[in-house]
Amino acid sequence: MNQVLLYASIILASVSFFLCCYACARVGKLINSVKGLDWDTIAYLTGDIGTIKKSIQTLNNRINGLNSPKINDELLHYAMKQQSNVHDINQKNVGG
Repeated sequence: MNQVLLYASIILASVSFFLCCYACARVGKLINSVKGLDWDTIAYLTGDIGTIKKSIQTLNNRINGLNSPKINDELLHYAMKQQSNVHDINQKNVGG
């Protein structure tokens, strides 16, 4: 039983060592790939990502029909009716 535990711990330790070396290699590769970036470049990339996300969201809304001209026209007519109702109520209360 002791030999099984000994061999299992040696195997586990060697696997852990290789995983640690693999993680260090990946971190080193990441550091080397972003070495030339400065804060201005990162800010531009962040802005570009935000613009792309907004355009994708608009495209998805158009595809799903949420941004169709028919719905926008209905909302405009509804808002105009609500605004005209407010003006009518205000005009009727003039006087005493």
